[in-house]
Amino acid sequence: MSFIQKLNERYATKAMNGNVVPQEKIDNILEAIRLAPTSSGLQPFEVFVITNPDVKAKIREIAWNQPQVTDCSHLLVFAAWDNYTADRINHMFDLTNEIRGFKNEGWENYRQQLLEGYPKREASKNFEHAARQTYIALMAGLAQAAFEGVDSTPMEGFSPDALDEILGLKEKNLRSTVILPVGYRDEQKDWLVKLVKVRKPMDQLVTQVD
Repeated sequence: MSFIQKLNERYATKAMNGNVVPQEKIDNILEAIRLAPTSSGLQPFEVFVITNPDVKAKIREIAWNQPQVTDCSHLLVFAAWDNYTADRINHMFDLTNEIRGFKNEGWENYRQQLLEGYPKREASKNFEHAARQTYIALMAGLAQAAFEGVDSTPMEGFSPDALDEILGLKEKNLRSTVILPVGYRDEQKDWLVKLVKVRKPMDQLVTQVD
């Protein structure tokens, strides 16, 4: 089956059966998230993998009581940096130099450019920028889940402040942005499972500029 066919088959699963996804598949989904592109390669977020049923139950309470939160195998929580700091920027540039084994003048100049710009901006603006990066990573996770034959549901329907408190994100200088339950569909309970996928036709979505 082609990748496009896999994407065509995936949908926002409304009911999951509680079956556990093999760890290898979860690891591949997380690896796809790790490999996702981000602005300046800073990867300004962390991912929390929730399997504890008590924690999932608490999150369900602040997520409009959506059953996927507790019925999924693993609940992924994307949490963006609350701000760009010199330490965070330097860490990623130093990591790059360490892994590549050399320093590049152009890369170091770019480091200074970011250090002179990002930390001076309002924290709210920096958080919004970091939050957008989590959605790029989210799509990588969604796509890999489809490739693995695992169902998923991207969700913004929750209280970020409440979720931040449950996971202690404020103390980590993080803020939740989006959550992703992954698991397997319950076809008997999922009203969406048999419905045809609806997307705009290509001529309404794409404008060719030659």
